[in-house]
Amino acid sequence: MNYSRYINSISAARKASPIREMKPFVLLLAKLLTQGSPDLVFLAGGVPNPNMFPFQSASIKLRDGSNIQLEGKLINDALQYGPTQGYGPLLSQLKEMQQKLHNPPCWTDTEVLITNGSQDGLCKAFEMMVNLNDHVIVQEPVYAGTLAILNPFKPKYIPVKCDANGLIPDLLRKSLENNWKSEDAQSLTSDIPKVLYVNPAGANPTGVSIPLERRQEIYQIAKDFDLIIFEDDPYYFLQFDKERTPSFLSIDTDGRVVRFDSLSKVLSSGIRLGYVTGPRALIEPISYHMQVSVLHASSLSQVLVSELLKQWGQEGFLGHVDRVQKFYLQQREVMLKAAETHLTAYHKLIFLLQGLAEWNVPQGGMFLWIKCLEISDTRSMIMERALKKDVILLPGREFMTDPNQPCPYMRASFSLATPENIDRGFRNLAELIREEIELSKKN
Repeated sequence: MNYSRYINSISAARKASPIREMKPFVLLLAKLLTQGSPDLVFLAGGVPNPNMFPFQSASIKLRDGSNIQLEGKLINDALQYGPTQGYGPLLSQLKEMQQKLHNPPCWTDTEVLITNGSQDGLCKAFEMMVNLNDHVIVQEPVYAGTLAILNPFKPKYIPVKCDANGLIPDLLRKSLENNWKSEDAQSLTSDIPKVLYVNPAGANPTGVSIPLERRQEIYQIAKDFDLIIFEDDPYYFLQFDKERTPSFLSIDTDGRVVRFDSLSKVLSSGIRLGYVTGPRALIEPISYHMQVSVLHASSLSQVLVSELLKQWGQEGFLGHVDRVQKFYLQQREVMLKAAETHLTAYHKLIFLLQGLAEWNVPQGGMFLWIKCLEISDTRSMIMERALKKDVILLPGREFMTDPNQPCPYMRASFSLATPENIDRGFRNLAELIREEIELSKKN
């Protein structure tokens, strides 16, 4: 593939920092020192002297009672500058994991980059590709953080509706064919979209997952119209089926998928570690952007996670994420029961036929996407009156490309609340909805 058309002028103008390109930076300085004469006075490196750091060692206790000890070289690596692409041992571990989990067909031309959480990588990837007023294809509803990244570009959104199985391929193809021909992708003057954003497993906010057959259809459409797929998959390990659905990366025969993974949902959100996997020609510009912004992801976080993976091994890590997945599955069941109990309870004759709301069963992730059946827009109900009922959700408008349009949906998260509080919250929510319906009748 020729990737030049996807990279905007600002990103194309970025060049590698000569200091940051030293791989790894500190080791290269050491090599230069060993090659010089004994009288060489080395004044090149802007690396702080580790003897001046107040931290000497660190011990992290795990829930299983074991410890991770950082001292000597490990604590020095954790406290010092590192290479932009990532801490070497962790980078190797993540590459090995990507090969095992996804087995990308284009692996020889694929690169992995460790970022400050997956959203940092996603933001820099969009900034690499999108120009002002570009057409951008997104699933709808769409993760609100993605809209926050894109909105300053004033994009011409092409929202593709989702159903219980995620983004609908027929609607995607129709939205493209109604405006462009596949050969337009070869024209430098065409305004055909360059990127398709998709949240494929346990999507935020809907909780839906795209089955493999549908992913293959979407990939073929991307191939026909020469689109790059941004596969934003932070809930990959929180899929509730016994077998995880193969990723877009695993079916990418062309090198047109850039995949964003996160450790936030399974290890810690505060360590701010994610990783981007994709064609080297598209990962490199993101790395250049990091060189002039954050330099690299937190060394302390990277060393800590690397030591954890070393202690656990891949099987230990996958065993841990299986336990995390089971926890969220149990939480989902609690919320579904609460929703069934309170939102379909027929408290008054008017609700006898349809209840208060409807929803699809989440196939992964942390969220239940709820549609109020007799309320056209949930925003004022939630933002102005929900707190008085001791319950709070997110209004559906926040996940739409046009937030000015009324939206009957709302997002509830089952990640944090206890089973008792989930039940109480849905009881309060039911009262809130009933009062809102009565209020709308009066108005």
